[in-house]
Order: sequence, then structure tokens, then C-alpha cells
Amino acid sequence: MPDDDRYRGEGPIVVTLESAVRRRQLAILVAIAISHITAGALFGTSVAYYIGLEGSPFLVSLAFAVFSLGLLVFAPVWGAIADITGRRKAVVVGTSLGTVLAVAPLTAANPVWLEIASRGLFAVFVAGFQSTMLTIVSESGGDHGRGRAIGFYSSAESVGDIVGQLLVGYLLGVLFPNQLYLVIVVVGIVSTTLVLLITDPTPEPDEPATVARFRDEFRRRFAPRSVRNGFPDGHGLGWLYVGLFLRNMTQKGVSAVLPVYLTQTVGLTEFLMGVVLAVSPTIRTVAMYGFGRLSDAIGRKHLIVLGIGGAAGQALVLVGATIPTALPARVGLSALAFVVHAVTFSALTIGTIAFISDVAPLDRESELIGLRSTARGAGGVVGPLAVGALATVTDYPTSFVVISVVSIVATVLVATRVTESYEGSGGLEAASGEPAE
Repeated sequence: MPDDDRYRGEGPIVVTLESAVRRRQLAILVAIAISHITAGALFGTSVAYYIGLEGSPFLVSLAFAVFSLGLLVFAPVWGAIADITGRRKAVVVGTSLGTVLAVAPLTAANPVWLEIASRGLFAVFVAGFQSTMLTIVSESGGDHGRGRAIGFYSSAESVGDIVGQLLVGYLLGVLFPNQLYLVIVVVGIVSTTLVLLITDPTPEPDEPATVARFRDEFRRRFAPRSVRNGFPDGHGLGWLYVGLFLRNMTQKGVSAVLPVYLTQTVGLTEFLMGVVLAVSPTIRTVAMYGFGRLSDAIGRKHLIVLGIGGAAGQALVLVGATIPTALPARVGLSALAFVVHAVTFSALTIGTIAFISDVAPLDRESELIGLRSTARGAGGVVGPLAVGALATVTDYPTSFVVISVVSIVATVLVATRVTESYEGSGGLEAASGEPAE
């Protein structure tokens, strides 16, 4: 018999133990994803709802804009800290605890100004938690299970979004604000406790953390090479970023005030609002996979155009939800708006990431994909402020109609300026005038 560990029994035992440890890690990560996103959904919806009871539409949208700004500014800061120090678990634990502390003051008092400030501080820590956690998730899957690990975690986040929206619709009707914020704090503590149980599989950095390294890394992340040196030629990638910015002005502008709009303008109860808000994450759990397959069959551009135009479609369907007098019809149209959102958001996400991967040089792919988040985040700052200002001087339906025009303009720009990138659909031939290699 060969002198091999596999035949002495040691090999299988080691493999079994490693598999058990990996399964335990993934199970904890899934639980973290569900609890963390549940807390985020509870907080985002409830803070908008409560501000809408006391403040103007502009204040409602300001809370969302502050949140988007926090994500936009601090995501590269936390990313640099995690990458340079290599202490990713410490970053995740600290930022998870930070989200809890951001909400905690609202359990004692919740004036509008404090709710807006807490929402912004919450974003500062969420920015670090999400990006760093995804790195740990990716490495936990190993070389052969990386995609599956990310898929499990992403699906768990969708579950957390569904749970959070359904739960907030119920709790808004039975709890006082300070009590609901206390629930969010408790869920956040559970999530932070679970983070303490994970193992950080990421390697230690090769170089020591120095002030010079932090300075250079911050400069690189805040002024990416793609902005300084331009974009790859031939496909209109720069126009895609413009389209994403404009599309998110519409989509995030509408999303910022939805809890108030659905309850005060459409006339849904808090419970029905929660059910309607849960429609989109429920459909996205299936739609993402379906559009991934479709993008390899028909190309990327069709999905991108559909996704960018979908923001206007959602806004206009929501306006239409105010027309019927019967509550079931209003509920149905509101739910339809979130079906539109789920389908078009999934198409846009798959289409844009695949498009950028198609056209980006290998050494710039992560950088250019990251710039997608920057463009979307900038739209998430400007859009809510525009909708809030319009709704304050007019009303919500009028502001939705006006902001939908921005998405329509973005759709036309992308449809006319962006060239298909996918080789299987003839996109490369169209872009270069030569047969694809």
C-alpha cells in the first residue's frame, strides 16, 4: 500500500476538519448578513417615516443624501485602513459596533436633527463594514468556493432586506420611536457578537503600516487612475458612468422619500408599506441569476439601457398609484413599481459589471468597477436633495414626474453613446470595425 496520508487516515480527517470549519464560517457569515441588513432596513425605513411625520420633504430627503454622502466619502477610507493594516476583522468589529452606537442616542431622544445626524454617522460605519466584510467572505470560500461564498452572502443579504422591510411595517404600527430604535440597537448588537465569532482568512500585508503609505493610498483611492488618465476607448465607458449618475439621481431621489410617500400620499398602512417594500428584494434573489445568464446570450447593452430607463418607469408607476380610489388598486400599482425596480435594477447591475469587465484592461478592472459605485453614490447625494426641494414647493407626485426626466435623458445618452462590449453579440466588431479575435 502506498505510503500516503490518504491511506493512513490522516488526510481525510484533515480535509473533513477543514470543511467543517469552512461550513461553520459560512454559516456565521450568512447569519451576520441577515442580521446586519435587517438592522439597516429597519433603520433606513423607520428614520424616513418618522422624519416625514414632523419635517418637510426636504428633510426626509436630506437624511438619505447624508447617508449616501457618508458611503461615498468613507468607503475608500475604510478600504485603505483595512488593506494597509491587514486587520480586517478588527475593522468589521469596530464598524459594526459603530452602527450600533450611531443609533443608540435615538433610544433616549429622537428630534429630527438627531435622526439626520445618526443616519449620516450610521453610513460612515456601514461603508467600512460592507467592503471589508466582502473581502473576508471572498477569502473564506477559498480559490474553488469564492463565487459560491459570495453568492451565499449576497442571498442572505436579500433575505435580511426582506425580513427588515416586513418587520418595520409591523413595528411602526405597534411601537413608539424610541422603542423601535431600541430594537435596531439589539439587532445590531447580535450582528456585532456574531462578527466576533468569525475567522479572518485574509493574509497579512507585506509592508508595515506607515503614515506615508496611508497618505499615498488615500490619494490613489480618492483620485483613481481612471479619472486622471481617462477611460478605455471604443465603447463609451465614460458615458456609462454619466448614465449611472443620472439614473441614480432619479432612483435614489424617489427611494429617499418612499416610506413617507407610500403612507401619506398613496394611503397605505405601515404594514402594507412594509409588504410593498419587500417585493423588490424578493424578486431580486431570482432575477440576478436570470439576467446573468441572459447577458451572456444577448449582450450587455440591452440590459444596461433597460436598467437605466427602469428608474423613470418606477417613478411614473408610483405616481400612477395615486390615481385609483380603491386601496387594493393602489397597493397593486405600488407593488408593480417595485417589480419594475427589481427587474431593472438586476438587469443594470449584471449588465454594467459585465460591460466594465469586458472593456477594462486586466490591471484596471477593479478600479473601473469601483468607479461605478462612485458614480452611483454621487447620484444618491444629488437626487434626494432635488426631489426633496421639488416636493417641498410642489408635491411628491410632481417631483417624481420631474426627476423621471433625468432617467429618460440618461437612457437616451447610454443608448446612443455606449457601444455593445460583448463579443458573442457582435459588440466588439461593431466597436472596432474589425473581426473580434
